[in-house]
Amino acid sequence: MSGPIVVINPNSNQAVTDGLNAALDGFRLPGGPGIECVTLVEGPFGIESQLHSDQVVLPMLALMQSRPDAGAFVIACYSDPGIDTCRTAQPIPVFGIQESGVLTALARADRIGIIAISSASERRHRLYMRRMGVLDRVAGERALNMSVDETARGAGTFDRLTDIGSALIGDGAEALVLGCAGMAVHRTRLQDAMGCPIIDPTQAAVGMALGMLLASGG
Repeated sequence: MSGPIVVINPNSNQAVTDGLNAALDGFRLPGGPGIECVTLVEGPFGIESQLHSDQVVLPMLALMQSRPDAGAFVIACYSDPGIDTCRTAQPIPVFGIQESGVLTALARADRIGIIAISSASERRHRLYMRRMGVLDRVAGERALNMSVDETARGAGTFDRLTDIGSALIGDGAEALVLGCAGMAVHRTRLQDAMGCPIIDPTQAAVGMALGMLLASGG
């Protein structure tokens, strides 16, 4: 059997990692690859700017290089910090949650919407989606304007998610992507409330990694 899928939370907020771990319970198959969720202790408490994103690249790469036993890595930050560096500097497959989440949503709907953590992150996401060549299928991106920690455990987060989700559906989105790993705990309830597919990007990335390992006999 192959090594585990190692899901790296590049911020140092353990509550976010705990939420990811719970959201991935259903992906832990009997006899299948293990799934480990780890926290990058060197990371900022929340990745909320380009500077934060850039700061985690080298520590995250060092963590990957310390785990030659892994079958795949998942970068559990929506801007996929350092994904090109990590893919070229070590041999183990790397999946980013923004790339995986967007591609999964596009498999479910013609036009999609992104729920961003803050307005400051929208430009970073847009540049990445332009590189992916998918902007013409993005109905819109709207921000919660909350911190990473608030999205994971804030009292008013769900109400804000429903407001933003409804606005994106009004923009023409037929599926929504949660644009921060900290939102994972809300996916199921939000999908019930919105009546459309809600994509948790970490689940999407782990699903891709799991499919790759199972197809290769892992």
